[in-house]
Amino acid sequence: MIKKNSFYDFAIRRFKRNKLAVIGGFITLFFVVVAIFAPIIAPHEPSEFFFIEGQNVYNKYASPSSDHLLGTDSLGRDVFSRLVYGARVTMMVALLAVSISTLIGTFIGLITGYFGKIIDAVFMRIVDIVISFPVLFLLISISTIMDPSIWIVILAIGFVSWTSTARLVRAEVLRVKELDYILASHAVGSKNMKIILKHILPNILAPIMVQITIGTAQAILMEASLSFLGVGIQQPTPSWGNMLMDAQKLLVLRDMPWIWIPPGIVNLLLVLAIYFVGDGLRDAFDSRQ
Repeated sequence: MIKKNSFYDFAIRRFKRNKLAVIGGFITLFFVVVAIFAPIIAPHEPSEFFFIEGQNVYNKYASPSSDHLLGTDSLGRDVFSRLVYGARVTMMVALLAVSISTLIGTFIGLITGYFGKIIDAVFMRIVDIVISFPVLFLLISISTIMDPSIWIVILAIGFVSWTSTARLVRAEVLRVKELDYILASHAVGSKNMKIILKHILPNILAPIMVQITIGTAQAILMEASLSFLGVGIQQPTPSWGNMLMDAQKLLVLRDMPWIWIPPGIVNLLLVLAIYFVGDGLRDAFDSRQ
């Protein structure tokens, strides 16, 4: 006898066999733990200024030492502590932004795919208009018009990155709504909202989960790009993006690698890890497998 949840059992087994996906999952979990326990892991406050002993001068661009594992930045702040706290800020921005974009995209995808006709035509033209603008240009414009802050960055990323989810969900709804059990629900008089929420949505969660992982990685890159350009997370709040701003200086880029290499590496690692997880989920939930 085949269990009701056998598809998900097989999907989990397929995911576990994907070594890159499993490694990516452990790396992502590691950064989540770092973000949660940042106050315990970081040896100093991220905005604490350090001065040269006996002088009222910032101990800026100090080389790595036992006191400062990754040296200090242009204002004498501990780079390692800012890196640890930056994980919390960067991941919070990414997760909240992806939550917003997923809710908007899923809602629009469900109603356009299910009802079709004029609703589908109107919303899909809106999607086409949003997609026609470069995402980074839209984000920079929004962050420039409004005072840059962590919440503006979250809302900006969330409200410009929902289109991919909307098109994906719409395509899945168009496929699922023609299946026999959906037609049977119509035949027995089930209401549209009940069909959408109880029968269609649970059966398209797998591609949505994959899209969430991809969107999270993209949101991290968007936040880093905005903060690097000075229109994202503002000082003194640490994020991996604004930690890279010092790399714009040739002196830092050439002679002080401890300033920009660590945030660059952790950004790269986390984004790659999330993409590996996304690829693993996509392959695991592919019913054709």
